[in-house]
Amino acid sequence: MKKALKSQLANSASGLAVHDDCKIKFVDLKSKRSFRYIIFKIANMEVVVEKLGQPEENYDDFTASLPADECRYAVYDLDFITTDNCQKSKIFFISWSPESAKIRSKMVYASSKDRFRRELDGIQVELQATDPSEMSMDVVKGRVY
Repeated sequence: MKKALKSQLANSASGLAVHDDCKIKFVDLKSKRSFRYIIFKIANMEVVVEKLGQPEENYDDFTASLPADECRYAVYDLDFITTDNCQKSKIFFISWSPESAKIRSKMVYASSKDRFRRELDGIQVELQATDPSEMSMDVVKGRVY
């Protein structure tokens, strides 16, 4: 049985498949730090990688990459310095569901979020946002300390 088909069958209980590339790219972000962020979208009842943020990109580049009126999932690898002056990083899972998105889309993303998030082993912080202020850098920093 082909790998992609096997993946789809394994995930069919939730009604939503997760493309193998999602997990592969997440592992690259987590272990190799190949990417700063990954944006995922649901297309044809499957979660797929939409955009890979390069390591030199920053949080503003990431937030600018999210569509203003469509839902998305994303992971962001945040580097920060602790109050003890230690360099650290945390991987955020962000569920982006803007008010202007279509109701059906919001429902599909909301009902599939936990199932998809469990596929990504190593998430340290989770955020849900319906407008940019709910995922501002101040909010993000508030979640790491």
